[in-house]
Amino acid sequence: QAEAAQRQLTPKEQLVLRLNQQYPGDVGVLAAWFLNYVRLQPGQAICLQPNEPHAYVSGEIIECMATSDNVIRAGLTPKCRDTEVLCRSLTYSQGQPEVLVGDKVLPYLQLYRPPFKEFEIYSFQPPAGAAAVLPCCRGPALMLIQHVSTKLQASSEEGKVASRVTQRGDIWFVGAGTGLEFDVQQDLVVWVAACNGLGFVPAASNSSNILPFARKHGDAVAGATAAPGADC
Repeated sequence: QAEAAQRQLTPKEQLVLRLNQQYPGDVGVLAAWFLNYVRLQPGQAICLQPNEPHAYVSGEIIECMATSDNVIRAGLTPKCRDTEVLCRSLTYSQGQPEVLVGDKVLPYLQLYRPPFKEFEIYSFQPPAGAAAVLPCCRGPALMLIQHVSTKLQASSEEGKVASRVTQRGDIWFVGAGTGLEFDVQQDLVVWVAACNGLGFVPAASNSSNILPFARKHGDAVAGATAAPGADC
């Protein structure tokens, strides 16, 4: 007992104590013992296959998911829980999640392309004063301005040009065939989600990495998948 009292707690043990303080008496606290615990650094990513249990613990993340008609919860939440349906839906796969970093495809542009068709994610982070231009997107896309206000100019294949001032937190719909140019006065952080293979880089590109899950330091507990990735 004296030795146990003096030893340093493992990260997983510290996590369990923290979860128990946040959700006292919640059975979901016990999930930390049989899920992977992953700490992501800026620019790192993981990918979750369908029906994998996960819980975001802290930090700031960017998440993209395929269309779903159901979110099943069983713990660490005040929202409605359906433990029976969750247990029927889980894959019960085992393994370690793969932490990914994406592929640099253009200056300041990082691509995270998953092994399924629904979406791919781009991280665009030009520094202040850089020539910040994105080529025409092959399909429609959604763009999130995560950091700093900026002036944006959009040009269509027909030669039409429109200018807008964007703010942190703005979300823009980008039509197919639209090119983007940013007036970067400060370091910029932009995320773009598009259909897989219909973004700024054709599907034939040799991209191997997956979904961007964290911009700032964060941690999560997660289930494991047989395919690359798993977490949160």
